[in-house]
Amino acid sequence: MRYKIKPFISSEDIQKRVKEIAVAINNDFKDKNPLLIGILKGAFIFLADLAKHLTISCEFDFMAVSSYGDSTISSGVVRILKDLDESILDRNIILVEDIVDTGLTLDYILNFLKNRSPREIKICVLLDKKECRKKEVPIHYLGFVIPNKFVVGYGLDYQQKFRNLPYIGILEKEGD
Repeated sequence: MRYKIKPFISSEDIQKRVKEIAVAINNDFKDKNPLLIGILKGAFIFLADLAKHLTISCEFDFMAVSSYGDSTISSGVVRILKDLDESILDRNIILVEDIVDTGLTLDYILNFLKNRSPREIKICVLLDKKECRKKEVPIHYLGFVIPNKFVVGYGLDYQQKFRNLPYIGILEKEGD
């Protein structure tokens, strides 16, 4: 199967929005030393760019989870592939995710982390497919609301490809 990618959100628009989110986090977390938890693999570029604009004292950790496999549709079954290295007991947490669609994966991660007694958890998401929501999750910092299209680029992939695109594009089957 061959695919084409239709540009959707430009690199410039992404960088502008990432800076705006960083300003909000800098204001909200001044003197709180948050732990930013990036959800691998999709959020790594977003988190790296966000980190460049954070002026507050903060730390970073990562989790890897899977709910898509090689499909374009979330399976709803969440697997923890890599857990945190740091304790989050009584910590201020900012969970950084690339995209939320059904909300099932993020809800699972949120509950998983809440069981470790952090002081607070705020959620920062680059892309939100609100129309796909099956489970509501609180999003505190949001990049863009997008339609129900499968997107790639800027960390998001299809079968581990296209993460390196500097923009976000809609993945379309060629010939459709």
